This record gives sequence, C-alpha cells and structure tokens, in this order.
Amino acid sequence: MDLIQTIGEQQKKVDAENFRVGDTVKVHFEIIEGKTKRIQIYEGLVICIKNAGIGRTFTVRKISYGVGVERVFPVHSPRVVRVEVVRPGKVRRAKLYYIRDKVGKDAKIKERLGAKAAKEVREGNAAALAAAAKREEALKAEIKEETAAEAAANKNAKKKK
Repeated sequence: MDLIQTIGEQQKKVDAENFRVGDTVKVHFEIIEGKTKRIQIYEGLVICIKNAGIGRTFTVRKISYGVGVERVFPVHSPRVVRVEVVRPGKVRRAKLYYIRDKVGKDAKIKERLGAKAAKEVREGNAAALAAAAKREEALKAEIKEETAAEAAANKNAKKKK
C-alpha cells in the first residue's frame, strides 16, 4: 500500500487544479495516432470534480451540433497537457448535473466578475502554461535521447553486417 502511495505522489502534477466546478475551460489533451502526436482542445463547462489524490477526475460538458457531449478527464494524467480557464463560473453547487436537463439560455452559468476573479484566472492559466512548457521541454529531451539511441543502434547494426 505504501509503495502505491509513493508512486501516486510521484505521478501527481503540481498546479494541476486551477479551475472549479462551473468554470468554462479548454482542456488541451494529447492524442496519439500511430507515431504522430497532436494536441486536441476540448472546450466546455466543468460539471463535476470527483475523487481525491491521484485518481481525481473532472467532467467537462459541451454542446456539439445541438447534442450534449460529456467527457471525463483524469486531473493528473500525462495526456492532459493543460487546463485553461476561459470563463470563471458563479455556482452554488458541487455537482451541476441539473445542467443536462436545461436547454438554451437556461443552461447558462453566471460569470464570476471582478478583479479578484480575473486575477485568479490569470495566475492559474499562467501556472498551467508554465507547467505545460516545462513538461514539453522534458518530453523533447526524452525524444532527442531516444532518437540518438536509435541512431547508435542502427549504426551498430550496419557495422555488424
């Protein structure tokens, strides 16, 4: 049990949660298709945050071509590059499941206004961007090492022939 907790602590992201329930967010999610990687942006309303620790997840709901689509993202997943808050929401519930039944203007969430809310959003987005840039640099270094190792292996294979 202790081993699992230590591994979980190593996998946790710092500054991963810069959003709340009710915020409209852009989730930058890494998609791997074969050997290519790309970032897909999923924008919608955070309707719930569940669990604690390494297994923490959040659900984002968006309306796509008139149909409500929800997606659950793990907060500490390496595939979630960053979460950017577009619009902070003002809600009085921990779970916004009632939004599923609302249509049109009823489905809107009030926006948190004021300098304090704007400052929180700016700081949170800046921290998320910095963490994403740091992670990207580490991935680039890792890829560079892998390509160098592959090149050395190919060179050795050619010499043996």
